[in-house]
Amino acid sequence: MRVHLFATCLLNEFMAGAGIAATRLLRYLGVDVEAPARQTCCGQPAFNAGYDEEARRMALHTIATFEAADHVVLPSGSCAAMVRNHYTDLFAGEDAARAAALAARTWELTQFIVRVLGITNLGDGLQGRRIAWHAGCHALRDLGVRDEPVTLMKNAGAQIVEWEAAEECCGFGGLFSVKFADVSVAMADRKLDTLPPAADLLVSGDGGCLLQLDGRIRRRGLDLPVRHIAEVLLEAVRGPEVAHGRA
Repeated sequence: MRVHLFATCLLNEFMAGAGIAATRLLRYLGVDVEAPARQTCCGQPAFNAGYDEEARRMALHTIATFEAADHVVLPSGSCAAMVRNHYTDLFAGEDAARAAALAARTWELTQFIVRVLGITNLGDGLQGRRIAWHAGCHALRDLGVRDEPVTLMKNAGAQIVEWEAAEECCGFGGLFSVKFADVSVAMADRKLDTLPPAADLLVSGDGGCLLQLDGRIRRRGLDLPVRHIAEVLLEAVRGPEVAHGRA
């Protein structure tokens, strides 16, 4: 099985540790992982803004970059949804067939671990963790990823605390947060207003959501760490001391 990691722009620029954690996690699980150096943006910002020609150019580059992979894994529900659900909207003919072939081999990280590898128990390295899980909109609504990340964390010993707004949008939405900043901030604050006090960690699988929520948490002076699911699952299999390089 030849797996290529599509690290995504946001993780590459702002959360490189999450991309590294995803690679280490998959290798721990016996997967041969490469991260092609030619990878770049999936084209979602251009697609969402209506710049279809620019999105097509980026999509064609992505298709060529990952064409040799048996599976493409993304630590991002948003970018995975773009490739799986929207690449075929951009093309007709032979290029549409190439886009559909890549879409069928593309997975969000936890989706790949559970549905392709058939793994639901990674270890017990999350004992004592009380996690508030934010279900990113694209993973949840576009890909149907609801149970996979929660199951993996629970089986590793974490307590997923009840959160009434767990499946509410954080307000990021890519270009939405730029064009409608006031609405975006209000959505994030509404979500954070409902945070359960028992949580000692906020986790999500999408870099955009994490940037949005972490930014508002810092602005509001809240004391709550924010982590990507890849980093948390690496801790599940290796324990916190090894996962964070302290042992």
